[in-house]
Amino acid sequence: MKILRFSDLAAAGQVAGRRVFIRADLNVPQDDAGRITEDTRIRASLPCIRMALDAGAAVMVTSHLGRPTEGRFTPADSLAPVATRLAELLGRPVPLVADWVDGVQVEPGQLVMLENCRLNKGEKKNDETLARKLAALCDIFVHDAFGTAHRAEASTYGIARFAPVACAGPLLAAEIDAITTALAQPKRPLVAIVAGAKVSTKLTILQALAAKVDQLIVGGGIANTFLLAEGLPIGKSLTEADLVEEARAVIAAMKARGAAVPIPVDVVTAKEFKADAPASVKPAAAVAADDLILDIGPQSAAQLAAMLRAAGTIVWNGPVGVFEFDAFAHGTETLARAIAASDAFSIAGGGDTLAAIAKYGIKDEVSYISTGGGAFLEVLEGKTLPAFEILEQRAAG
Repeated sequence: MKILRFSDLAAAGQVAGRRVFIRADLNVPQDDAGRITEDTRIRASLPCIRMALDAGAAVMVTSHLGRPTEGRFTPADSLAPVATRLAELLGRPVPLVADWVDGVQVEPGQLVMLENCRLNKGEKKNDETLARKLAALCDIFVHDAFGTAHRAEASTYGIARFAPVACAGPLLAAEIDAITTALAQPKRPLVAIVAGAKVSTKLTILQALAAKVDQLIVGGGIANTFLLAEGLPIGKSLTEADLVEEARAVIAAMKARGAAVPIPVDVVTAKEFKADAPASVKPAAAVAADDLILDIGPQSAAQLAAMLRAAGTIVWNGPVGVFEFDAFAHGTETLARAIAASDAFSIAGGGDTLAAIAKYGIKDEVSYISTGGGAFLEVLEGKTLPAFEILEQRAAG
């Protein structure tokens, strides 16, 4: 993917004295009192901001936060807590500017935060008038918010059309590089783990990956539908019986390529969906009518772990069991530790996946952890993200 990178502009001395507009993803969780409870996204934005400041730019940074109503400000929508935390991390003041669309005062070497961009009327619909006003604020637009890369909005897409220069920040560029390594130019075998409650939410992902990967590991409620497709009993487990034929089509597509969807040979069941429910390990063919399948069994986990350790590239989206309950976490933990031990290039994304990575302390052993939930899933579906599309267009001149 040919795009202009902000790091290249900075290295070439083309940033000093310029007005740089950074679209970051600072949409962090807060408690009822407005206190930030987790600041990973703010920390992830620091390299781009520091790069711009070190290069002598006049720096503006903005983000969305929550789901505000356009044109209607409430204190809960304010980026004020984010500006405070960013100032602490940078060790310098970060003034917050409201009503900024028609002009911003910022000098080279200075940094200001522009209030929640989703408060601007026309933001979500990518209004051209708004986009042109945003573009007029800067000499260089830097998209560094992969979490919004699947949305064509005024501050992510429209501004990139009209800004004098549009480029990818270091965070977005790293996502592009990781995705290219994992999907466009993978070292094989390429193994994908796609897990979740419903096939319907990830059917297009499964279909897209069925044409690319060597092994497609399914887990969670999705695996139950695949077990059903193979004629195995699933008791009263979560499933989508109306999508059995689609599951069979994915299995057939993989087989036609000499690839496979490994079906669990054993499972962990319970009679109730409760953390303290007694767990039973049994062959996949021996699931009782009143059983709930809540994890893959140890034999299946061992087989899949061996597959992962031998992989060249691993794409991971979703835990394979109810890992929040310790009795049903063995499968996910086994696969997580196999990914950590593998020499493969591994890319992981999705909220539950990140939670599993944190639970088992393997963050440093995963090659790349994607910062975008919806954007990561759309990439797996084979879609071209709007942010990538417009940056490619601008790079092509």
